[in-house]
Parts: sequence; structure tokens; C-alpha cells
Amino acid sequence: MKKIFLLGGILAFITSFTLAQQKQLSMEDAFLNVRTTLAPQNLKQLGWIKGTDDLSYTDTRQGRQMLVKKSARSNQESELLDLDQLNKAGNLNLASFPAIRWISATQFAFAAPQKELIYDLKTGQVSVSAERNLPKEAANQDLNPKQNLIAFTINNNLFITDGKQEKAITNDSNEHIVNGQSVHRQEFGINKGTFWSPKGNYLAFYRMDETMVADYPVIDWTARPAKNTNVKYPMAGEKSHEVTLGVYSVATGKIVFLKTGEPKEQYLTNIAWSPDEAYIYIAVLNRDQNHMKLNRYNAQSGEFEKTLFEETDEKYTEPMHPMVFVPGNPEQFIWQSERDGYNHLYLYNSQGKLIRQLTKGKWVVTNFEGFDPSGKKAFFTSTISSPITRDFCSVELKSAKIIRITSQEGTHAAVLNDQGTLVLDQFSNQTTPRQWQVYATDGKKINTLFTAENPLKDYQLGEMNIFTIKNDQGDDLYCRLYKPVNFDASKKFPVVVYQYGGPHAQMINNTWNGGSGDLWFQYLAQRGFVVFTLDNRGSYNRGKAFEQAIFRHLGDVELQDQLKGVAYLKNLPYIDASRMGLMGWSYGGFLTTSMMTRYPGVFKAAVAGGPVIDWSYYEIMYGERYMDTPEQNPEGYKNSNVINHLDNLSGKLLVIHGAQDATVVWQHSMMLLKAAVDKGKQIDYMVYPGHEH
Repeated sequence: MKKIFLLGGILAFITSFTLAQQKQLSMEDAFLNVRTTLAPQNLKQLGWIKGTDDLSYTDTRQGRQMLVKKSARSNQESELLDLDQLNKAGNLNLASFPAIRWISATQFAFAAPQKELIYDLKTGQVSVSAERNLPKEAANQDLNPKQNLIAFTINNNLFITDGKQEKAITNDSNEHIVNGQSVHRQEFGINKGTFWSPKGNYLAFYRMDETMVADYPVIDWTARPAKNTNVKYPMAGEKSHEVTLGVYSVATGKIVFLKTGEPKEQYLTNIAWSPDEAYIYIAVLNRDQNHMKLNRYNAQSGEFEKTLFEETDEKYTEPMHPMVFVPGNPEQFIWQSERDGYNHLYLYNSQGKLIRQLTKGKWVVTNFEGFDPSGKKAFFTSTISSPITRDFCSVELKSAKIIRITSQEGTHAAVLNDQGTLVLDQFSNQTTPRQWQVYATDGKKINTLFTAENPLKDYQLGEMNIFTIKNDQGDDLYCRLYKPVNFDASKKFPVVVYQYGGPHAQMINNTWNGGSGDLWFQYLAQRGFVVFTLDNRGSYNRGKAFEQAIFRHLGDVELQDQLKGVAYLKNLPYIDASRMGLMGWSYGGFLTTSMMTRYPGVFKAAVAGGPVIDWSYYEIMYGERYMDTPEQNPEGYKNSNVINHLDNLSGKLLVIHGAQDATVVWQHSMMLLKAAVDKGKQIDYMVYPGHEH
């Protein structure tokens, strides 16, 4: 009897384990739950407590939301306070623990409705750091902690407030003169429109005059009748907007505009202040985007003072990062450039003389992370070990000696402590969902703080592999392939190829799920598909030559590389080459429609979302960088226009577009659809009303 019971227990365990491995992903799992219940576990808000070797994070324990202190070296923990205590101390009603910012070893700041507050661990009291009584319409908020001022915009004008009284900085009645907001359609690393000076005495801001730019209609289909809203959309070769940079003095209330000169159609990028607030530096780029000047302007008078240095390129130069001054040494700064073929760090003096190149090699610096307190070392993230990995590194400013601090192969996102002695590292790779670790800055691993379990351990998944193939030029092309669940090499399987292929994007990385942000590919693998992705020439983090290969002829070399991937797939014995599908969105939509019309018969069916069809209808900052103007490059525009190849279309093509898309405007796919009707070519079409890009 006992033996029978034991055997029954073993069988029950095996059965439950097997069933656990059979779970299937739903659509909700693939796109929504991947960010919640199927996301790797985490230590929420894990970060350094200022001036210490301790960390803090938030956790829920026995139903209470807690702020917990954790030793970076020993993992020893202590509970600092719970949400109820914080609410009681501040007379608040917060539903969840707020995002905190440590301002000392015992005090942290956090935002509450209309206020910036400080909690003191010693006294257990909450004090008001700054009032935030902002209008409901306030956008683009930018806090000046030195003066307890907040800059913000309402519609097209700029304001500041001390939390009690508002002051209008600009008062432009024309809605197409825009102040304090991002310009140049957020290219060149621009993501904001205001720039407080280091001591908070001045506010630099963009002023964008769009009055000369053509109107473009975007229809609101929810109104009765439908309502047109015009946006300013500068298409390739057409008139662009004109941008200037104003400087507002907090003390005097006066504005000085920098004399950035002619021509007015130029790009003012990478705004930086000198540490003493005397100067503003701008990387001024010509409209052709092949000549950059790093200029210095007097912040008080607005006068141009000096060009520190210039960078030119026969194709394009692309300043993406403002200069960063060395702590304690206002006479030196670090500049990032691709001038030697890869994005690297350069040390300059304040007069524009190159002191030394700090990093060098056939790899790129992906992020500059800051300095140690002494200003003797700089820290950065790079592809130093592989194009698909990220490592946290240091470099000595005097010797240019580099130390790779993180060691495991994969993707590292690290933060230095205030003392410059320890590094908090969030790590993942193809087999590690998430791991928090601590390193010393000499590269010695100090501690593992947390390792997440595999959130997909109970699901039946396809095997994923990352590998390289060669193109005709000998370049390594990184590929990612998912095999179907219950893979049988003796059978034939259909294929879905997903592509993006455009600049400033890298689809494949040595991280959890191979760089895919959702579980869509695993969802397809569970339904019997091989899923394949390839990063072609033109994609990111491979160096200038690889990225610039697409210049003036978009859709050529990208498709050549994608076809090398197709050839690889066709050589696999388990691939059904007669059932190959293709999909892509945006630039990937352009490549998808291009593939179906320029190389007909390769794919049986394709889905293209938000596709560029004719680059002359795309905006100038991005479009002209890679294609020049239609007048300068008529053959390039002609050859890349999908409509000019539409006669070749065979197979099923579904085009999807958002009706409110102001990035790749709806006109692109409408022109394609009209041409298809005229030519008797069948295209399936779906519009998302209310959907943007």
C-alpha cells in the first residue's frame, strides 16, 4: 500500500511538471503581461543611498509597501519605513511608494501633488522643498533645484514659477512660433527645449519659428463632422523651420538671443553650459549635415566668440551628445565623435585643442556615464567585447588606460556610487533574465544582490539562437532565430521574417529574449513558425562605414543583406521556402514593401506597418541626412520609391497605417494604394483610426 501510494505521488508530480511545461502564451501574455506578470522579477527603485555603500529599494512585505536599505557588500537589510509612515508624516494619501531621490545619507526627496517634498529619516518628518502649483496645461516641466524654480510650457509659450507665482518668459501670439520645446523633430539627440545653467541663474531655451513651413492636414475622425488639424511638416527639399536659442536671466528678467548667424536653416544641437555660466556651447550643423562647428557664445551678450573645432564628412556627420566638463577642471571637457569610424571619447581643453583620444578600437561607446569625484577617471558603456553586448568601463584621463569593469558576457546597465568606488550593475543575457551585482571600479566582483527566476519556466518555448552570417562584403550580420515548439528536424516549417533595418536601431542583443521587447516571436514559435531577424547594414552600433552604407540609396544594401538571410534560411533542411512571410513597421515597413516589389516571389505574404513609400514625402532632418534632397539625389529618390516597383508585386501584401500618424504621414500608404488600384494590383489595407506612428 505504501509503495503504491509513493508511486502514485511520483506519477502525479511528473504529470504536474509536464503540464507546467505545456503552458501556451496568449496575445495578452505576448504584448501586455510581458511587462507585468511575465516580466523578470526586480528590486524596484534599487539605487545608491547618497554618500554611502548602501542601497535602497522598495518592496511589499506582509501587505506593507516598504523602503528597504541593503548593504552592497553583505546583502544585510533593514527596513527604513513603510508607506503608511510616509503618508502620516507628510499628511499625504499616496497609493504607492513614490519615486525617491537621495539628497544625503538620511534624506530623500520625492514628488507629491503640486509639491517637492523631503523626508528625514532621523526626525521622521516631511518638509516642503519646492512648491509645484502648476496649471493643468503645464507641459515640459524642468526643475531648477538651485533656485527652486520650475520652467514649463503652455501651448507654444514658456513660463517659470517658484510654486507660488508664475511668470511668462515668452508671449508669442502666433501658435507656430514655439518656445521651450524640443526642435528639429527630435533628431540629433534633442529631447527637450530648456536648459538651466549649472548654478540656476539662467535658462537657455529653444525658439522655433515654423511659420514658413508648409501645413500638413491631420484629421480628427471622432468629431462630427470630422475636423482638420494642421501640423507643420517640413518635407525633404522643402522649406525648414528656423531655430534660435534664447537666454533668460532670473535676476534681471531679460532675454538675450544668441547670434548663431546665417543661414537660418541650420541645426542647433547639443546645448551645453560652461561651469561658470559665462558661455553656451552649441554644435551647429549645416542643413546638408556634413559640416559641424562646435561654437562658443557669450551667455550675457549673445555674441559668437569662437569655433572650438569643426567636423566634416563626405556623407554626414551626426552630433548626438553635448560636451561634458571634467569635475574640478573647467578647462577640460569630453566630446563624443565618430570621426575615426567608431563613436569614441575625446578629451579637449576649453580652447578647443585636442589633448588626447581616450577610447579607440573597432567598437563604440554607447553611453557616457560620468566621472569619479576626483575627475581622474571617466566611465562609459560600450560594445568593447561584442557588438551585441554592453559593458561598463572606465578610462583614465591622463593615460587613456581602459578597464572593462563588468565581466559576464551579456548586457550591463551600471551606476557608479558617489565615492566612485563601487558600481551597481543590472545584468542579463540570453539565459539570465535579470541579475543585480556590485563591482569595484577595478573590475573585481564584490557581490550578487539578486537573481531573478525565469518568468517563462512553465511555458513551452521555442529554442532561440543568436549567430552571424557574412554578407558579400565580408561583414558579420547578426541573426536571431526561434525554432518552433516541438521542433522536429525531419519536418518542414513555415517562416516569419521580422525586419526593421533602419538607422539608430539594433534588433539583436545578448540580453533576455535576445533583444526582443515582447514575446510575439515566441507566440509564433508556439504555433509552428520559424521566426528570423537580421540586423543589416545601416543598423546601429556597428561603426560609421556599416551605418553609412545606405547613404543616398535607401532600400538597396539593406535588402541585399536581408536576402543573404533568406539564402541562409533556404539552406536549412527544415525550412519550407514556399511558405515564407515578412513583416516590419516604419523603416521596416519601407523595407517590407520594397522587398515585395523589388524581389517578388521571395515571400508568399507580408505585413507592412506605417511604411515610408516615397522618401521625398518624409521630413527633412532624418530624410536628408540619409538621402540628401530630391534635387541633389533624383536617382536615389526614384529608385527607393516603392511605387516605381509596384508592377513587380506578387504575393499577399497587407499595409497598415495609423490615421493620425504625423511621423510617416498617412499619405505614403494612400499613394501606394492609389497606384495599386491604377495598376490593377491587389493590396490588403487596414487603417487604425486615432492611431499615431
